[in-house]
Amino acid sequence: MTNDARHQKVRPEHLKRDAYLYIRQSTIHQVFHNTESTRRQYDLRRRATALGWADDSVIVIDSDLGKSGASAADREGFQRLVADVGMGKAGIVLGLEVSRLARNSSDWHRLLEICALTDTLILDEDGLYDPSHFNDRLLLGMKGTMSEAELHMLRARLRGGILNKASRGELQVPLPVGLSYDQSGKVILTPDSQVQEAFYMFFKTYKRTGSASAVVKHFRNNGLQFPRLIRGQINKGKTVWGPLTHTRALHVLRNPRYTGTFVYGRMKSYKQSNGRMGVRQLPIDQWHTVIPDAHPGYITWDQYNDNLKTLRACSQAHGKDRRNHPPGNGPALLQGLVVCGVCGTRMTLRYHSRNGKLVPDYVCQRHGIEYGKPICQHIPGSNIDKAIEQLLLELVKPVTLEIAFTVQKEVQQRLKEADKLRYQKVQRAQYQADLAKERFMNIDPRNRLVADQLEADWNEKLRTLNDVRQEYEHQHELDKIKLDKQCREKILSLVKNFPKVWNDSATSDQQRKRMIRLIIEDVTMVRDDKNVDLCIRLKGGATHQMTVPVPLNAWQVRKTKPEIIEEIDKLIDHFTDKEIADNLNRRGIKPSEGEKFNSAIIGKLRRHNNLKSKYDRLREKGLLTVDEMAEALDVSASTVKIWRRYGLLKGYSYNDKGWRLFEPVTEKTRPAKSQGMKFKLSERPKYEELVSHATNEVQFE
Repeated sequence: MTNDARHQKVRPEHLKRDAYLYIRQSTIHQVFHNTESTRRQYDLRRRATALGWADDSVIVIDSDLGKSGASAADREGFQRLVADVGMGKAGIVLGLEVSRLARNSSDWHRLLEICALTDTLILDEDGLYDPSHFNDRLLLGMKGTMSEAELHMLRARLRGGILNKASRGELQVPLPVGLSYDQSGKVILTPDSQVQEAFYMFFKTYKRTGSASAVVKHFRNNGLQFPRLIRGQINKGKTVWGPLTHTRALHVLRNPRYTGTFVYGRMKSYKQSNGRMGVRQLPIDQWHTVIPDAHPGYITWDQYNDNLKTLRACSQAHGKDRRNHPPGNGPALLQGLVVCGVCGTRMTLRYHSRNGKLVPDYVCQRHGIEYGKPICQHIPGSNIDKAIEQLLLELVKPVTLEIAFTVQKEVQQRLKEADKLRYQKVQRAQYQADLAKERFMNIDPRNRLVADQLEADWNEKLRTLNDVRQEYEHQHELDKIKLDKQCREKILSLVKNFPKVWNDSATSDQQRKRMIRLIIEDVTMVRDDKNVDLCIRLKGGATHQMTVPVPLNAWQVRKTKPEIIEEIDKLIDHFTDKEIADNLNRRGIKPSEGEKFNSAIIGKLRRHNNLKSKYDRLREKGLLTVDEMAEALDVSASTVKIWRRYGLLKGYSYNDKGWRLFEPVTEKTRPAKSQGMKFKLSERPKYEELVSHATNEVQFE
């Protein structure tokens, strides 16, 4: 294009606006090392001044240096350029080439559309273009397409070489902490023995606990640290030590390189709706390369898969009903397995202490928490766990397993027959898809109306085929349950020792719960006033019905037996509280709490059971107090006591302090004030002591 033709496109209205020079390099490496390209881009400023723009009217946008042109999402400079062009501020946009502005067709054509609407020119190293002209716009569109294709081809070449090298297991990729490359480029365990011991302890602890959080707590409680690598530019590759976090523990458990397996293609990038790139993890069967035993590792591939299963079970535990909650350290055997028989939701677990031991309670409280309703069911779990334990010991017997093996063999035969029918369904869908394809291929392409309909029918058949095949493969995997002879013998040998293992004190509650989950699917409970009805569903689908009595409450356990209360009621007629306690202890009768009765316990039982005291019973018989007796005899209280000691009056103790009630006297039994009492001289000292408190006259021999 001649200079005259160029100047014909530059009109005065263009010169009234600013010239925008956009500068970009794809990577930081290019910014520092490919300086010639950057210099050439800055030199375009002189092209703008040559076309008539003043030097101060040229706006340079170079904030996108070091950023890829594959997308406009992270390029603030390009977004500013598009915004200013859209507002009519730009008269011309300058770029060294199309690939500097954009390598994405959608971004490039959007810029062209805006430039055409605002009458903005575009200049590159090859010439000046007016996007509002069809020919210029067509040429710019082709350049944009070629730029995008060029980026695709560059990526394809690089990607092909990487995948080819990865398929042989020779691609060197960043290794996680704990693994490193030797001088020959082979992967080895990190030579630092402290790092190795940390990883061995990590995997050993996880195997024992089955929980990433438990591993983190173990390291924290023991004051242990865990290594990590610095990935930044400063001190890159250096190993530092710090506390083990839950996120770090999950990364270690999910990384297959610790098994000694070379893997590639675990992640796949995709473009999000906002234009940014995202990454998602692919399932194992979609990984590009998996080479077991490619280098030394800390665990085996089977252990890695077991760890992933445990992690999935733990993640499902956080679902709405915590169906697959991993077994904890508490004693409740049915943790996470109990279903409420009233509302059908999962029941949660509570513990309370009784006699120094944790006792479980199964509670249905979801609706109570969410809607403020009363708790649906509250079931004490001590008797239930004992019944489940007894059932488990009955189920896990050689005879029972032999029957199960026979049934399993018959079920496998039935599954094969069902699998054959399902596969025939896949074959039928495949035939329909092939037939639709053949019809589409045989139609004249010029007959678009019929061709479009046949193509849609073919696509529909392919979708049906895909759904049927996925359903078949999924069910086929579920049906692959087969036990060989060696496996059956191993299971039978384990079953013989099962009661011993179950009752062994070294077996933890967590291990017992894991055994339970291998056999029991769930337990549905319905409670009435006295019993709990259980419906136990086993893994194979069989069910067991069971009724368990509701355990007594704490106050009911501590309540004294009715026959003991009845015996105490009889003894009150004749004895005080202490005398009753001594009587029961001599006979070997024990209270509900403690080893022996005492007066305090007898008094408490008497009051709580509304038993009349001995005082009330004697008063009902007409017995008198000391004061009443003294008034009736017209003597002092001391005289009444003295006469009682010498048998002149009859009194009965009604408490442990020696206080008494007295039988009323008649005219015949009434002692007189002047009645003489004769004593032997040897009793005189005792009598003189009594005389000091008496008022009557006494004669001595």
